[in-house]
Formats: sequence, structure tokens, C-alpha cells
Amino acid sequence: MILARVAGSVVATRKDPRLEGKKLLILNPVSPQGAVEKGYVVAVDTVGAGFRELVLAVSGSSARMAEGCKDTPVDTVVVAIVDSLSLDQPSE
Repeated sequence: MILARVAGSVVATRKDPRLEGKKLLILNPVSPQGAVEKGYVVAVDTVGAGFRELVLAVSGSSARMAEGCKDTPVDTVVVAIVDSLSLDQPSE
């Protein structure tokens, strides 16, 4: 799974017919501590995520198992909007 923040969207008027009606988002991966990581990923949105929201995405064969993505040419799919995140801090 990939923890990421929605950085933008992609508009493509011509695309594979199996992607018709699917929203494409630009994701910027982040660490669990919230630090921005290098690079961006384009993902299909299955949950209605918006700009700057923290999301969970899956890639590879897991992406093609997401709702509405079976037999669709996708590599990364947003599957959840993160409401909260907590880390157990190691005791010193």
C-alpha cells in the first residue's frame, strides 16, 4: 500500500475505452510521519478523493482487484481516504 497526498488531477480526452468515466489523480507519496517523498504517481480514483487529501493507494495486481477496475489497464488505484493516522512510538 502507498500512503500519499493528492497533488492534482489528469485530464485525458482520448484514452483506453476501459478508462472512460474514471478520474485520474496525481499522488505524491508521503511517509507515515507526513514527510513528502520523491516522485509522483498517477492513480485511478475509486473513492472520490479530493485535492490535498491523504489517501491509501494500491498498485500492481492489487489495483486490478479494486472496485470497478477488473479487466482495466491500471497500475495504481486510490482505495481509501485516510481520516486519521497514528504511530506507536518505540519506548526508549
